[in-house]
Amino acid sequence: MILRLKAVLTIMSVLALIAFLLLKSPTMPSYNPDRDYLDMEIPILRAFITAQDSSVIDLPEGHYLFSQSLILDGKKNIILRGKGIEKTVLSFKGQKQGAEGIRISNCKNLTIENMSIEDAAGDNLKITDSENVTIRNIRSAWTGKVSTQNGAYALYPVLCKNLLIEGCEAIGASDAGIYVGQSQNVTVKNNKAYYNVAGIESENSSQVEIFNNEVYQNTGGLLIFNLPHLTVYGENVKAHNNYIHDNNLRNFGVKGSIVSSVPRGSGVIIMATKKVALFENKIENHKTINSSIVSYEIYVPPKKKKKKKKKKGLPNGVRQVENDYESDTKYSAYPGKIFIYNNQFKNKHWFPALDNDFGKLWVYKNWMKIPDIAYDGILPKDYYTKGQQINPEYKVCIKNNGKINFAALDAANDFNEFSNDVGNYECEVEFEKSI
Repeated sequence: MILRLKAVLTIMSVLALIAFLLLKSPTMPSYNPDRDYLDMEIPILRAFITAQDSSVIDLPEGHYLFSQSLILDGKKNIILRGKGIEKTVLSFKGQKQGAEGIRISNCKNLTIENMSIEDAAGDNLKITDSENVTIRNIRSAWTGKVSTQNGAYALYPVLCKNLLIEGCEAIGASDAGIYVGQSQNVTVKNNKAYYNVAGIESENSSQVEIFNNEVYQNTGGLLIFNLPHLTVYGENVKAHNNYIHDNNLRNFGVKGSIVSSVPRGSGVIIMATKKVALFENKIENHKTINSSIVSYEIYVPPKKKKKKKKKKGLPNGVRQVENDYESDTKYSAYPGKIFIYNNQFKNKHWFPALDNDFGKLWVYKNWMKIPDIAYDGILPKDYYTKGQQINPEYKVCIKNNGKINFAALDAANDFNEFSNDVGNYECEVEFEKSI
């Protein structure tokens, strides 16, 4: 009897240890480069203030501290150039004036390249309302241990046309490392993003191509989102030949922001966007899901009769979940014309993360397997045409991705028709030449 009791207690102890290890939050990483700061604030500020059209602002080699933002507005044909990522470092540690590190607006034909930007109070590099913009060989980071106190965006171009981001690194952003918002004709290539909540995010942007990037050790790897109540809505996004792996970092986003709802261990999330092609990527080793196709509804909490609490304001540019998204009559909360094909999926993790609802769902409904592709199955009212055919605007196709674990959630009906059958989605989507 005593031996039997000891055996039961041993088994219970082992199970408790396994549960503890599975539920234990991962430790947060740090980025701690060596710095030897020099005082060049006044000459560099003067160079920004006095810059004329067609200027080249050459920043010297060295590590420089700034107490305020560096600003350019309304300029044409500007080159802002350092001596290299490791050689020219602009630090805004202890910033006293302004939120951004470098803030650029209303410019045409702008190139910023070959430097590091660190530790701004808000966004490290913000570019708005500009055309023909190149961001090249920029490392944008927050130093020290990754924290919610870090700024929201490492690279933050918004409302831009003809945008190229290449050869950059983004580290430690509390929202998105490389973010493209409400922009058109965008190329994001040959970059690295790690230690961010979202590695790369395309939000409400069109004619976007994302390729040859490595995205790892973020909470979520690649996010392709359409959000309500913005000036434009995105479509025509293709992401290919990216290596998206091991994005299992604990979510440290600002509470209430849309990205704070992203479960750690998310490789790719396509949300409410139309005309998206995800192909020839290597996506692996995520503890919640390798890739997913979801509606905006899945992020909206159930409506309650209780009096709503007044929402706290979020940092400038950080988007929160909006319960009243339906009041935006131009917004579609549902994904459509999605084609996921010719990708390589792999996962070394045999048990899902249990610190989010999706991980628990896989335990109950998916034999503890982590899906390679999941579709929430929340359908709009016009999903079927009068002839009971699927409206082509909401078509989702999955093809030639090897042996995968697929999950159709039926999330709108309490997962009653949860299915692993991918057969209904083995089709193709034809895109216009612009994609």
